[in-house]
Amino acid sequence: MSFVNLHLSLRSGMQHKIFFILFCILLLAFSPLASKTAKAFDQTERMKLIQQIQVLQQEIQRLQALILSLQSQQEITAASYLAVNLSHNSVLLEKNANQPYPIASVTKLISAVVAFENIDTDRTITLTEKMLEPLGYSPSLFLGLNVSAKNLLQASLIQSTNDAAESLTYFLEKGKFLALMNQKAKELDMTNTVFFDAHGLNPANRSTATDIAKLLTYIHKNHPEILSITKNNNFWLPDPTGRLLKFQNVNNFYYLPEFIGGKTGYLPEAKQTLASLFNVNKEPVAIILLYSSNRQSDIFKIINQLKF
Repeated sequence: MSFVNLHLSLRSGMQHKIFFILFCILLLAFSPLASKTAKAFDQTERMKLIQQIQVLQQEIQRLQALILSLQSQQEITAASYLAVNLSHNSVLLEKNANQPYPIASVTKLISAVVAFENIDTDRTITLTEKMLEPLGYSPSLFLGLNVSAKNLLQASLIQSTNDAAESLTYFLEKGKFLALMNQKAKELDMTNTVFFDAHGLNPANRSTATDIAKLLTYIHKNHPEILSITKNNNFWLPDPTGRLLKFQNVNNFYYLPEFIGGKTGYLPEAKQTLASLFNVNKEPVAIILLYSSNRQSDIFKIINQLKF
């Protein structure tokens, strides 16, 4: 398949999804629930309808952003990148792969590994002010809430909710959790990696594309459930009033059938980061981007180079 055909195929698929979502919005808007004369209609149902429409509008915006990235003609912007075929452990493409950079929320992948290996995910914890301090929160994670480790993992990996990742550390004691993160990095021979928090807000959390590829290889083999979570875009929790709120997936590529899973990140000091797995030529390929100005465009450029 030529790049032109690949481009047209992906673009056509995304446009079809946009048309389908627009149809769903119209269906909701003109459903009996939307009618002022519906006898059973109440304020709760109205709020549910409005939220469903807002979620669908967000889906359209994300698909449009992916289409724009496909159309981009710029060169790969990442200061460091690496593509590794996991079936053969062979490097397919690289640039500055051993140069350390801040990794931002890519940190949450190793936090998830530590949580799955050291915490019963059915256990619950009551959220405190200290747990909710980090920037980047959801109204569904609030003071006094009793929440399971499983739900905190999903909030952390899907919407990249920082206080969810922070709260996970309190199942073990924060210092111990961070020690286990750095210990796991050492076990995986991630020699140029260090962590100072569980969510990635600290720009001192640094790693290399080579080290992150080792982490992705380990997750792919031992914790495929983590990758499955990162593709999920149907996770909801109630807010203090009981209204269900959706955790929007911020891992840009969850729409694509080729996407196996992964985690995005952003900090001003890190720019855009990405640790991802894609099926490329029917093989699992880890693609890592660090210090990128446009990770979506970069990914499409890299996959194009790998396919042909």
